[in-house]
Amino acid sequence: MTCTLETHRAEITALLDPVIARLGTQTLPVDSAELPGRVTAAEIAARLPIPAFTNSQMDGFAARSAELAAASPEHPVQLPLGLAAAAGDRQIQLLPGTVSPVMTGAVVPHGADTVIPVEATMQGAFGPLVREGEGEPSGAATFTAPSETGRFIRPVGQDLQAGAVVAGAGTRLTPTLIGALAASGVSEVPVRARLRALVCTTGNELMGGTAESGRIPDSNSPMLTAVLRGYGAAVEVLRLPDDAPALARELASQAREVDLILTVGGISAGAYEVVREALAPSGGSFHHVALQPGGPQGFALLEGTPVLCFPGNPVSALLSLELFLVPSLRRMAGLAEPVPEQYALADEVHSPAAKHQVRRGLLHDGQVTVLDPGSHLIHDLARADVLVHIPVGVAHLPAGTKVDTWRFHD
Repeated sequence: MTCTLETHRAEITALLDPVIARLGTQTLPVDSAELPGRVTAAEIAARLPIPAFTNSQMDGFAARSAELAAASPEHPVQLPLGLAAAAGDRQIQLLPGTVSPVMTGAVVPHGADTVIPVEATMQGAFGPLVREGEGEPSGAATFTAPSETGRFIRPVGQDLQAGAVVAGAGTRLTPTLIGALAASGVSEVPVRARLRALVCTTGNELMGGTAESGRIPDSNSPMLTAVLRGYGAAVEVLRLPDDAPALARELASQAREVDLILTVGGISAGAYEVVREALAPSGGSFHHVALQPGGPQGFALLEGTPVLCFPGNPVSALLSLELFLVPSLRRMAGLAEPVPEQYALADEVHSPAAKHQVRRGLLHDGQVTVLDPGSHLIHDLARADVLVHIPVGVAHLPAGTKVDTWRFHD
């Protein structure tokens, strides 16, 4: 049985949506190292306004604008100094006919409605300052221009009012959003629990040994694990030999402990297809997708846990993950759908018309060079910049044809 890429993706999405919906929640401190990239589990409201109080934007003098209205270079206005206010001090009172030295971030004194930068005064400097509790201030400041109401003053709640939504449910937590949460008085953040995934690679050839004995390194589990962890999943790895009964027992046991299982290899139409042999008796579905590379695909449900079965060649495995699992991972991680970019083909491209072909591409000077479609060429995969999708029904694209390209996962 052969199905389309879209049909198989819809099947996988239907399996995964309930898993994502039932992920639990946990609460993390706003300064937790685990918070960046996590997704909010609930709407979060500001506990404090931003700014939390009306404060000075400048080092300068807090004053009443009406008392400086007549100031000019020809007729400067001199006013005695009141108490000084620094960041962290409680609000002080500005007495009529005085100005208060005020530092950036300090509470604007009660009664003041404008701030004049210190460098805009005739003196250009503060001189001796006295804060509350330190004695009586002395000295004066001279002004040569008016200062309008509200000048260099940051009103309380100018950025965000207390009670306003800082982050909606399902929002990905960026460094700047974490900063906004902290500034609004939020100390603990409810987030979705991490998806618990198991990557299971199969094959006697991966069980250690030398190339002379037919053994190869397992490149799939490090690669797929890295992608999953990049989307916030907590991942464990299991490597098993070609033993279908042992695999069936192990997967059934692991299914009780995780949210998702990925198997790699053992699902094609040949002999010794261990994953197919292990899962088909318990209802696993295996079929061919009109896709190159990555045609063999399968899935099962064990103990209520989805099992996605990918082919074993590294390029096929990675592209299967990109095509069928990453869309759900992106939604889980609060990421938008990727937007394709168009580039002209540097050379002509041929594709099997009956299959949706996914090619790797290199970008250079506004063009894309399409690489060999081989499913084993993992170094070509590593050096590729983009994926190029050639849909079913297209057998030939001449050089210069504009094609949509997709960047690899974030």
